Amino acid sequence: MRIPLRSCCIFRSFISQKQTLDTQQRGLSGAAMRLVQFRRTGDGDDIRVGVEQGEGLNVVDLKAFDSSMPSTVRELLQLGDKGLDCAQRALASGQFVVERANIQLLSPILAPEKVVCVGMNYRDHCLEQNAPIPEEPIIFSKFPSAITGPYGDIILPPESQEVDWEVELAFVIGRRGKHIKEEDALSHVAGFAVANDVSARDWQFKRNGKQWLLSKTFDSFCPLGPALVTIDAVKDPHNLGIRCLVNGDTMQSSNTSQMIFKTAALIAWVSKFVTLTPGDVFLTGTPPGVGVFRNPPVFLKRGDVVECQIDQIGSIINKVV
Repeated sequence: MRIPLRSCCIFRSFISQKQTLDTQQRGLSGAAMRLVQFRRTGDGDDIRVGVEQGEGLNVVDLKAFDSSMPSTVRELLQLGDKGLDCAQRALASGQFVVERANIQLLSPILAPEKVVCVGMNYRDHCLEQNAPIPEEPIIFSKFPSAITGPYGDIILPPESQEVDWEVELAFVIGRRGKHIKEEDALSHVAGFAVANDVSARDWQFKRNGKQWLLSKTFDSFCPLGPALVTIDAVKDPHNLGIRCLVNGDTMQSSNTSQMIFKTAALIAWVSKFVTLTPGDVFLTGTPPGVGVFRNPPVFLKRGDVVECQIDQIGSIINKVV
């Protein structure tokens, strides 16, 4: 059967559009990986980049595979596709594997240039506090020194008596850009992680002119990890179950589909104001169930264990000290 010429042209146009869309949505290297930073037992402060063989499994030591590779994920991202292609080859080799029991897992990003946070970005979180849906993204920040590892301690500061939890989907920028178009934005994403936007509510709502920065940026107030899961390993970042448990009790349970401003929109918005660089971390907002809006309010105390979970990405578990 012969297909009419016009139909062939339409079909080729459809394929071309689909290929363009696929290119926009691919990660930097098109590889599905879980990148981690770790220290080997007995290596002191020596930081290594690794690729997990699977969630919670052993880790391929990237620098052992190729000594020219850097020692941090941020530096790896600065290499662009070259670095991620090397990580993919290392994973495929099955060599230079470090047993999970012999490593300390660190935050997948250390000392980023920026930690960009988004407030009031879940519809169901707005509803729980009778707040209007924002018309523009509400942007604030944490200092990079707030970042701690996926299993590091959350330190209660003596300056606050109302420390709260906020599970959040984080994403990391992999490619430099300014004035990024929304349709091109996902090509600037390296991957996703789980974050806890720990917050001192007394400083957020009662002190310091109700500005958010100080309340959000105490040391250890940004647990992050357990891995940087590349964008190609996440089927749909805006349809993931997201949960926070405190001492085993579920406090937050929602879905990232509730996000008001999604990944591409946030990149396009923020890049109007600042240049985004590899390693920049975005925290995309939290669902309902935070302690401050419970009746009565509930805040963290020493000895509590907070677990933040996101489907396809993993969980971070932090003890409060």
